[in-house]
Amino acid sequence: MFNIKPNFLVNEEIKFSQVQVIDENGEKLGKINTNQAIEMAEDRGLDLVLVSPNQDNPVCKMLDYSKYKFEMAKKAKEAKKKQKVIEIKEIRLSPNIDKHDLEVKAKMASKFLEAGNKVKVSMRFRGRELNFINQGKEIMKGFQEMIENSQIEKEAKIEGKNLTMFLSPKQK
Repeated sequence: MFNIKPNFLVNEEIKFSQVQVIDENGEKLGKINTNQAIEMAEDRGLDLVLVSPNQDNPVCKMLDYSKYKFEMAKKAKEAKKKQKVIEIKEIRLSPNIDKHDLEVKAKMASKFLEAGNKVKVSMRFRGRELNFINQGKEIMKGFQEMIENSQIEKEAKIEGKNLTMFLSPKQK
C-alpha cells in the first residue's frame, strides 16, 4: 500500500476554538465551535478535516477521511504509472572500428532512441591511439549521421582517454 503522509488534522487533532465548516455537499455552514462541528460530523458518519489552517479563518470540511486517503493513494499510484523514466544506454566504439560494426552499433542506438532513451556514445583511446583524437571525432560525427532519429544533446568531448557524446531522440 502507498505510504502517503497526510498533512491534514482530523477531528480531535484540530486545536482551533472555532472553525469555518463546509459540509459534504460543499455548502458553507458558517463559523461553529470545533467540538460542536466534530459532533455534527460524527452524527453524519463523517470526519471533520482541517483543509485550510489559516490562523484568522481556519476552514474544515466534513468528509469520510479513510475514503479520501484511499482516493489520494489511488491518484498517486496512477500518476506514478504514467511517469516515463528515461534511461541512458551506452554504446562503446573504438577508433579503428570497421564500417559494418559501426552500422550494427548505429542500428542498436536507433532502437534505444526509438524506445525514448538517451544514448551515451563513448570511444576509448589506448596507447598510440591518443594521437588520432580528430579521427575519433570524425567517426563519432559519422555515427550520429547514420542515425536518422537522433539529435546531439552534448557534443563529442574528450575526458581523459575517453571521447564521449550524448544523443537524444529528435523532438517531434
